[in-house]
Order: sequence, then structure tokens, then C-alpha cells
Amino acid sequence: MKTINFLTLAFLISLFLPQTSCMAQSSDKTVRLFNGKNLKGWYSFIENRGRNHDVKKVFTVEKGLIHISGEEYGSIMTNKEYENYRLKVEFKWGDKTYKPRADNARDNGILVHSTGPDGGFRGIWMYSIECQIIEGGTGDFLVVGDGTDNYSLTASVAPKKEGGGKVFQPAGEPLTIHSGRIDWFGRDPQWKDIKGFVGASDIEKPAGEWNTMECVAEGDRISIYVNGILVNQASRVEPSKGRIQIQSEGAEMYVRKVELTHLQVK
Repeated sequence: MKTINFLTLAFLISLFLPQTSCMAQSSDKTVRLFNGKNLKGWYSFIENRGRNHDVKKVFTVEKGLIHISGEEYGSIMTNKEYENYRLKVEFKWGDKTYKPRADNARDNGILVHSTGPDGGFRGIWMYSIECQIIEGGTGDFLVVGDGTDNYSLTASVAPKKEGGGKVFQPAGEPLTIHSGRIDWFGRDPQWKDIKGFVGASDIEKPAGEWNTMECVAEGDRISIYVNGILVNQASRVEPSKGRIQIQSEGAEMYVRKVELTHLQVK
């Protein structure tokens, strides 16, 4: 019964949300941002080490996959900026985790519209909008900004429950944030920051299995799909273009595809 209810909820949400095809058309130009051989087109930035000084090899390419060790905090960033696109990333969790999150939920993310200085946010990441990848919370939005209007988003959220977070709901009230997060619609209200957490309605597959996240940026709107299901959406997103970052935040992760399709926004 839980599965039926969840699929029904996902269907109802899809009725409320504008689909990409209504707002934009895919062009014939699809770019493989990861070539399967090396990290050409990307550069690394590691906390307390800086740009292209990945001495512990946090980011490597092994057997056609990007291997993110998670041992140190940082990211790889595209050399180019992008706007109006569908970004598809296929990932799975590894086994290893590291302090200070060795016993916490495996945590990484895709940071889009990244601008400003390297390490501008807490000396680690470029200011950006995060499409979160974390056990139980994959599909959340986070504003990784400087607290000003330069980095913000607006989402429709459900009435807040005591002790609960801001949860995306298509028919909810619009809320603008300059920091913090908007949870995906099915995030377990009993979520715990523990390694291996699985929520009752999670769309993400268990650790060790491949997942697909799609971040669709159309003008000032971003939609997040997890394994083909639309889980979160924001409008009035600032900024609306920038570099793309893939994080290392204490958990081992593998990536086999990073593919970007340019969109022709109407």
C-alpha cells in the first residue's frame, strides 16, 4: 500500500509541475562533460590546499568512472559556465566515509550556477545553488551563497510543522530563501543524519546501486529529477548561470556519466 500511495503522490505532483517540454526544447547539442578517460574540462579545489593541488587524489578517474574518495572536502569545477541546460549525472555511493562525517549520512552534491571566487563559501566551494545528493535527502535544494540577493531561490512549500523543515509542495505557499534548504517533497520527517539512512518514500536507490539525477536549468527556474521523478522545483533562481561543481564531502562516490544538453528556452 505504501508503494501505491507514493506513486499516486508522485503522479499528482507531476500534474501541478510544468514540464521541461512546455517551457523549453532540447537542442541537438549534447555535451559529454566527462569523457570517461580523464578530467579534461574540469579543475579541482580542495579545502586548505587550493586549486589543482589534489595531493591525496580525492578526484581520480578509474576504469571509466570518476572516483570521489571523500577523504577531503572540495570539488571539481567545469572550466566553462553554462545556462539553459539539462544536466544528467549518474552516480552511486561507495563504502568509505571519513571524519567528521564517518558515521553520518553519505553526503555530496551537484552545485550549479557557481560564481565568484574559488572557495568563497567557507573556504571550500564556490557560491552556487546545490542540487543535494545525501542519503534520504537526494533532491533537496540548498543555497550555497553569501546571504545576499545574489544567491537565492523561491519554492512552493507546505505549511511548516513543528520541528520540521521547509518541504516542497507544488500547491504550497511561495518562500524565498537566501541560505538553508528546501527539502524534496518525499523527505522522511523522521530523517536522521546516520550512515545508510533510507526513508520510507525514498526514490534514491540503496548505496551501491546506480542513480540518475537530472538538474534542468531553464532561465531562472531549476527542476530536479531523481531516477526520472520530478522531486523539487524552484523559480526566481539567482544567479541563472555559472560553472558546475561536483562535491567531495566525506563520502566515497562514483560517477559514470556527466552529460549536458543545451535547451532552447521559449
